[in-house]
Amino acid sequence: MARAAFFFLFSLLVFNFLILMISAADIEIGVNWGNIASHPLPAKIIVQMLKDNNIKKVKLFDADAASVKALAHTGIEVMVAVPNGMLLDMATEYRNAKDWVKANVTEYVKDGSVKIKYVAVGNEPFLKSYNDSFTKDTYPALVHIQKAIDEAGFGKTVKATVPLNADVYESKSNLPSDGAFRSDVKGEIVKIIKLLRDHDAPFVVNIYPFLSLYDNPDFPIEFAFFEHGRSVQDGNLNYDNVLDANHDTLLWSLKKAGVPDLKIIIGEIGWPTDGHKAANSKSAQKFYDGLFKKLASKQGTPMRPKMEFDVYLFGFLDEDAKSIAPGKFERHWGIFRYDGQPKFPIDFSGRGHNKMPIGAKNVKYYDKRWCVFDKGVKDFSLVPPQFKKACDEGDCTAIADGASCSWLDNLTQISYAFNMYYQINKQDDDACDFDGLALVEKKNASVGNCLFPIQVDSSAVSWMKMKSPTAIVATIVNAVISFTWLM
Repeated sequence: MARAAFFFLFSLLVFNFLILMISAADIEIGVNWGNIASHPLPAKIIVQMLKDNNIKKVKLFDADAASVKALAHTGIEVMVAVPNGMLLDMATEYRNAKDWVKANVTEYVKDGSVKIKYVAVGNEPFLKSYNDSFTKDTYPALVHIQKAIDEAGFGKTVKATVPLNADVYESKSNLPSDGAFRSDVKGEIVKIIKLLRDHDAPFVVNIYPFLSLYDNPDFPIEFAFFEHGRSVQDGNLNYDNVLDANHDTLLWSLKKAGVPDLKIIIGEIGWPTDGHKAANSKSAQKFYDGLFKKLASKQGTPMRPKMEFDVYLFGFLDEDAKSIAPGKFERHWGIFRYDGQPKFPIDFSGRGHNKMPIGAKNVKYYDKRWCVFDKGVKDFSLVPPQFKKACDEGDCTAIADGASCSWLDNLTQISYAFNMYYQINKQDDDACDFDGLALVEKKNASVGNCLFPIQVDSSAVSWMKMKSPTAIVATIVNAVISFTWLM
């Protein structure tokens, strides 16, 4: 009898363990793959990274042909995108939307080679900082893209949506139940969410706990890291992390707008690793550990407790050509560095078995040469303008206050700036002149944990040449708009 009881308990334990393992294995993390880099890795290398790390879903910010073709026959679920700079064209002429869908969706879906599931129409087009540049074009562009998808015969499997920043809703009391869409965009959002409902498409929202801390130094840090040290009571519901609170603020906003039951996808969530005192690899690992533990629990939010999160991490790789208008951290959201090498241990399955993810293979770098400040220089009057040039046209975010290399002495910071400019400019000899202030060395200039990088050799193909003509136009338009609102 005792033996039978033992085997029963043992079998029950094994069964529960197997259920737990199966449950954990069901977690499918998506990632954002951005290409705003001076020397982007080849698409084939990035796709191999996705496969090596068992990433099943990827979100793009355009429909770059090289990227989409590299995803063919991988089984990876794809979200392609119409960039903000193309929204006007999509909105004003249905033919433009039809041609775009034919070239960027039908071309790949008709034979099943690429598993395109979503088309993102714009990216955070209602950001306050855009000053209504895209507000009136987004909804008609969405209508035209979805109509083109439907007419192409893929409406049941491919859905158009609009990734929105969490700043489109707000709560005056900071309680989720007071959530409501911003009054200046509410009319457009209501039209969008009704279209999403009618086509069984998801609402995509980008949530950034880091920005809560960045914008407010007094923000309770444990609330961002899922540490359960701080909670907020909203009626009979309790919130102990910013993801749940933000998500349910959106649910209340949708409910008040008359569309309460939309599926929600977290289109972007992550933690940067440089460019700010709170942005570092240790904090990023801590954030992802907390996030993955939350996802692995299969527990939703207080308002949707049985919901399983659908999440895309931001981002997969660092992007050194991104605008730093939001903050110097903006170029350091990647789980992997610019060259595809991992920054910290992580477990994408959510099981908590952290290890270094598999990095990029067969990466081609420029020669082992570094541009540094010539310490034999006697006249320092030229240093300020040349240092400014190097930073303005290169990338000095790692030497910003509180960043990973901010501790370097002044002369070494000058060397760092010069080297970044030199590497971005393909180690051209003229890029290490700086009016006679610099020289090239073959000795690694890195100091301590401050990396002086050697750039990736993108086979002499510039970033613009790798883009499709329509993506180039969209990039230029976005750049002009970004410049305008910075003025």
